Amino acid sequence: MLPVYYSDTFLEHLTGADHYERPARLTAIREALTSANFSDRLDWRHPSLADINDIARVHPMSYIQGVEQLCLSGGGMLDPDTPVSSKSYEAAKLAVGAWIDGVRDVMLTGKPVFVLCRPPGHHAEPEEGMGFCVFANAAIAALWALEQEGIKRVAVFDWDVHHGNGTQKLFWDHSNLAYVSTHQAPLYPGTGKLEETGKHKNICNVPLPAGSGWLEYEQALQNSVMPFLHSFQPDLLLVSAGFDCGDGDPLAEMKLSHAAFGDMARMCLQVTQRCLFGLEGGYALDNLATGWLSVTKACLEVM
Repeated sequence: MLPVYYSDTFLEHLTGADHYERPARLTAIREALTSANFSDRLDWRHPSLADINDIARVHPMSYIQGVEQLCLSGGGMLDPDTPVSSKSYEAAKLAVGAWIDGVRDVMLTGKPVFVLCRPPGHHAEPEEGMGFCVFANAAIAALWALEQEGIKRVAVFDWDVHHGNGTQKLFWDHSNLAYVSTHQAPLYPGTGKLEETGKHKNICNVPLPAGSGWLEYEQALQNSVMPFLHSFQPDLLLVSAGFDCGDGDPLAEMKLSHAAFGDMARMCLQVTQRCLFGLEGGYALDNLATGWLSVTKACLEVM
């Protein structure tokens, strides 16, 4: 069985009818997975709320409490792109908890796990939510993992079309954490240049031009991403799985088909089967549904 961490609470993070990062994103994925012919091989699990001390591994209490108070007051804006509502604080804590629960499962079974949550996390910086992100889900989970017995090195592969500035910033000077990103450039948030390699050469950025398809991605994966990950030899691989590099996404201009996401997942599983796939971006509902189906098939091949 493939564990899938999900909660309807994630749908209660309300961003407004016209916002790209909306509850329908998760609904589309859930409906695709529950109606698939392999749905009986998925183990849907409700995540735990993250402890505040876990979130505080990355974010100062002043920021965490500021998010809480803003949500208690009915909501507002963390930045011009990042609204929160009355239930967003609970959803954001649950998202962090889902990533940590997923890591715990991967460590126990040595097999892949899914985290289907929102709000996403890879743009969140320590004192600032931005780019639709509230808490740094992947980075918090990686730091939590390093404190567990048997985990010495954790890598994040971020295939979201936007560079994960928050994850990179938090990993920059940590020799036991590695971050690798493929992303469209130029594009928001403007970080992720080739020369951004981290204090310990633990960062690998692969910016790609608009219009890139599988030919360009496969070359990047074979020449840069996978050699970097294999060399780092992570005990655990976290995938910031954004589907906005799929053809037709409204916020980007990449050309990947749904099958490409399964191919990328298979490459990740060749690095290690101790792999968590967690949702980041992706704003075309069809791409989210078919992309996750493709990743699911890849993961079930090793279960």
